[in-house]
Amino acid sequence: MDIRQAQLATRSLDDTARFWERLGCPVDRADGVVEVVVGSTRLLFRELPGMTGALHLAITIPADTFATAAEWIAEIATVLVDADGRDEFEGPPNWNSRSVYFEGPDEQLLELIERRDLAAAAPASGPASAAPAFASAVPLLSVSEVGIAVPDVLGAVEKLRRAGLEPYANPAGEGFAAVGDVDGLVILVSPERRWFPTADRLPSTAPVVLDVGLDAPVELTPGVLLR
Repeated sequence: MDIRQAQLATRSLDDTARFWERLGCPVDRADGVVEVVVGSTRLLFRELPGMTGALHLAITIPADTFATAAEWIAEIATVLVDADGRDEFEGPPNWNSRSVYFEGPDEQLLELIERRDLAAAAPASGPASAAPAFASAVPLLSVSEVGIAVPDVLGAVEKLRRAGLEPYANPAGEGFAAVGDVDGLVILVSPERRWFPTADRLPSTAPVVLDVGLDAPVELTPGVLLR
């Protein structure tokens, strides 16, 4: 499941644009929208000053580049740690991944993730394939996770299952489920479940629209659509 495009909210378009430019991503501002190109994914941010909570996005980096990526992101953003002070994390069971989390604009909780089941390769082809090189020596391949708060996680999983998407790696739970595959995941969480690893922020309930190539759109809650 490739996340081709994500329409998201932000409290500040200016802060969002400046941050992603600092990461070296192509950024365009027009008609009240900030468009960010992250590998093969396009992010479209619209301002919503009254939004609550925090967005969570994960960005896939090539296999065998984790150490370089972790060093690079620490130079340009605040790396986030858990209660024990750890700043590097193995993924959940059966994910075969490793992550570093960092502070994004507008309280976004962002993640660089190395998925070892993906062979080391050049950035994926797609609408961003002609984009300029990133500031990092490590390519950002795609946005491969988008966090979404839903009141009924298992009900949302069933809606996505009917659309052809299955839980990834592990069974879905009442408070957390990852749906999709190693290329792209929708991270479904209950509204009261705080984001890992800091546990200091709740998920945003602002509108989200994801383009993932479904045959028919699926509305998970009002304002949250996969298509």
